[in-house]
Amino acid sequence: MPEPVVVDAMGGDHGPAETVGGAVLARREHGVPVVLVGRAGEIRAELARHGAVDEIDVVHAEEAVPMGERGTGGAASGASSLRVGCELLRQGAGSALVSAGSTGAVVSCAIRGVGRAPAVLRPALAIALPAVTGGATVLIDAGATSDPTPEMVAQFALLGASYARLVLGAADPSVGLLSIGAEPGKGNRLTRRVAELLPLLPLRFHGNVEGHDVLAGAVDVIVTDGFTGNVVLKNVEGAVRAVLTLVARSGTAAPEALREVARRYGPETHGGAVLLGLSGTVVVAHGSSRAATVARACAVAHDLAGGGVAARLRDHLTAEPVN
Repeated sequence: MPEPVVVDAMGGDHGPAETVGGAVLARREHGVPVVLVGRAGEIRAELARHGAVDEIDVVHAEEAVPMGERGTGGAASGASSLRVGCELLRQGAGSALVSAGSTGAVVSCAIRGVGRAPAVLRPALAIALPAVTGGATVLIDAGATSDPTPEMVAQFALLGASYARLVLGAADPSVGLLSIGAEPGKGNRLTRRVAELLPLLPLRFHGNVEGHDVLAGAVDVIVTDGFTGNVVLKNVEGAVRAVLTLVARSGTAAPEALREVARRYGPETHGGAVLLGLSGTVVVAHGSSRAATVARACAVAHDLAGGGVAARLRDHLTAEPVN
């Protein structure tokens, strides 16, 4: 039997009430083995509500990292559920880690506890957004590093291209650099420097792309810094909800069609963002995740770990050093 997916039961806005329910769904509906990490008494009380006390193992961790934690902080404590979860992954007692906790804390703890893959400057969050063309576009970085160097962002492009190739099946993924204009030379200092570096790397650089290209399927990968990427991601989520609400009120589309669009863009479908560039598999679920989203994140993590994506992605990073 494969090693279980480690779930940070204390992470997220709703804590064990939803993370435990998600773990039970992952086990029962997706066949994903899981282990829950956190305050054992609270976790087992939730498992009892689902009649699952004997189905899922629990590893006790006394502390929970606050959702407002920006960096290491409480995550640095060896008693936190996040730190214990990372340690289980590092020791090989788990195949992957899933957390809906503070993104900054998850990233910091994963770097310290799981470790970066060789030659990786900084891990980045990647999420596959459905495109109107029917495929998907990888957005990277979706929120791991707010103030990266140009060299980091250039490497994010390599990580994203490898992910698009290995997971989405893009044979020769194209990469676009998010900017304020498609013309060469547009953008701030960071963007302009990254635009100078990307043509030097072994990837198909499309050039600059703009915000309206994010869901258009113009490229396979859109690369940016984590601050901008997270704003884009939240804007996409909000815009989709707003448009669907307005269309529903107008009565111009069938409810079934609207539900299908909402499903495609909902977190319960994509599960979360994968933190690329680590020695192991870490999936960061939305902080507001309910049980269905946590379950999906577990399934995604299980599939990525089972496919050896972290190791295969590491092998794809064959670019010359970026100067």
